Amino acid sequence: MTKQRNSIDGFIPRRNGSQLGGLHNEESVPRDGPTPKTPREIQTSGDGSKHGFTPTKGGISRNEIDESLKGIDDQLTDKKAKKRRSPEQKKRRRKIIKRVLLLILVIIIAIGGYVGVKTLLASKNVFKGNIFDLVQNAPLKADSNGRSNIIVFGTAEDDEGGTHDGRNLTDSLMLLSVDQKKKDAFMLSIPRDLWVRYAETCTVGNQGKINAAYFCASDDGQNEEAGAQALQAKIGEIAGVEVQYYIHLNFTAVVESVDAVGGVDVTIESEDPRGILDRNFDWKCNYKCHYVKYTNGQKVHLDGEHALALARARNASGGYGLPGGNFDREKNQQKVVVALKEKATSVGTLTNVGKVTGLIDALGKNLRTNFQTSEIRTLMDLGQTIKPENIRPLTLVAEENTLVTTGMVSGQSVVRPIAGILDYTDIQAYIKESLSSDPVTREKANVVVLNGSGVAGAGQKEADKLKQKGFVISNIATAPTGDYGKVKLYKIGDGNTATAARLKEQYGVTILTTPPPVAVDALTKFVVIIGTIASTN
Repeated sequence: MTKQRNSIDGFIPRRNGSQLGGLHNEESVPRDGPTPKTPREIQTSGDGSKHGFTPTKGGISRNEIDESLKGIDDQLTDKKAKKRRSPEQKKRRRKIIKRVLLLILVIIIAIGGYVGVKTLLASKNVFKGNIFDLVQNAPLKADSNGRSNIIVFGTAEDDEGGTHDGRNLTDSLMLLSVDQKKKDAFMLSIPRDLWVRYAETCTVGNQGKINAAYFCASDDGQNEEAGAQALQAKIGEIAGVEVQYYIHLNFTAVVESVDAVGGVDVTIESEDPRGILDRNFDWKCNYKCHYVKYTNGQKVHLDGEHALALARARNASGGYGLPGGNFDREKNQQKVVVALKEKATSVGTLTNVGKVTGLIDALGKNLRTNFQTSEIRTLMDLGQTIKPENIRPLTLVAEENTLVTTGMVSGQSVVRPIAGILDYTDIQAYIKESLSSDPVTREKANVVVLNGSGVAGAGQKEADKLKQKGFVISNIATAPTGDYGKVKLYKIGDGNTATAARLKEQYGVTILTTPPPVAVDALTKFVVIIGTIASTN
């Protein structure tokens, strides 16, 4: 007996060989009946059946299939309808979203208010003027070159590891010059042992190292403003510039500022292939480590204490890698300042409330200045817009242009100008050249002035006038006898186009490129021969 197959879900399984559209019951079609129609002959019957077959009792009609599909569609439609929210639901959802957004806004305002209050309190401690002047954006005071000059000096009244006898000596001195329009800056470290004359006699005498200038004028820190003003005047005299501002820091300001921004990155540069080592700070780890020891060329991440230690390191206690002593220390101080500026104005710091408030606290408690509150926004803008590559370090001990040296004065080891004790003319010329926007000053082309007028002193007089206009006069002499008209102007060699144009404008004559009537040294670029009438305005 053939085993009968069970139906599944109401469908009767086809037998092997059956065709779609055929009847499931073979016996319902007589074997001797008419030949089945071909697919082309299949038509829709008059009673609405399709596909060439008439539904039987055991089959499924097209109408039944359509009804099943319609039921499925109805179920899907019901589900979509359930997903649609009623007006009340939509209104409730909008309220929830609005409350969440309002909460976020309140949090932002609260944070901003907290930062704002801390800024106001800090500015009251640090800056001069009314705290409500914060809304202003006053430009900084500037000199004739459009530069704002600032002295940054540090004292050690909070040094927990050193002696406090010299806590108000300014062992860190830096001149910072900023151009608000060009968005550039120059930094020059002033040697703390530079020998100077004080404005008034104090306990250390009327001459001494510059690091005692603040100590003397402030009465050992009792009158900060008087000390700062005396230091401004003295550094202005040395550099030959007007110093409008000062910033006074202590050690804690450096440590806490660096820590507030999450540390700074500094690249170690030393003449020693080993790097640098200064054992003067090993006491910080109970002499169980080398607190300042770094490999040459290494980029190190420093926290506040290590940044301060690097800024103070100078080959002490049997160290190596800082043969210049204080001069090398000054270079590292500049590196720390630039790294701190870059980190403090980075997006990662400015968008971090903790870092911002930490920095505000550090500066508010440990920094003093004569900047006005109305100038804060200008300072902040300069801090963000002056790029690190536009901050140029200057030095008085460049290999190609060394302006100071060490020596002994009154039994003390000091730094003095090569030009002579208390002679700062070469330093002033170097800074003027570096800071000047005048292309003639920057070219620094040597000009020889010859007197061909026959009038005694005419050459010197003309040279003095040219000096005042920014020209570099390398020699003054008498010209050979001859007819030079009003003036003869010679140019030697290529380049120095700005100087040539200025001299041509000055005298209104054609520049000659033929050899001058006198022999000159290899450094001479121009020769001016004054004739019968010296004509300069």
